[in-house]
Amino acid sequence: MIPPRQVRLDMLITTKRELALDALLADDSTFYGDLFPHAVQWRGELYLEDGLHRALRAALQQRNVIHVRVLDLDAVQPVHASGASGPSTETIPAQPPVPVPQARSERR
Repeated sequence: MIPPRQVRLDMLITTKRELALDALLADDSTFYGDLFPHAVQWRGELYLEDGLHRALRAALQQRNVIHVRVLDLDAVQPVHASGASGPSTETIPAQPPVPVPQARSERR
């Protein structure tokens, strides 16, 4: 339901820690998924949620922009709920969209 829009690659913040070369080099990597990467705009920053491999392929092809579906959380208005004591305002909690992964200890 979100139409894609052009986004400069240098505006995207990645959320993945690993890159799978087989997915990067696959010709049919978007065969079963969305053609466009997905990003979330939160507090003025664009976080690339899905589509790291597509963004990297675009960079390797010397392109500066890609089409991305962006969920703009900055534009979300507060939700007004009616109750017995009158209207109240609920908002989205102020937390980062992606938790920081914890490092795992290695066994030897």
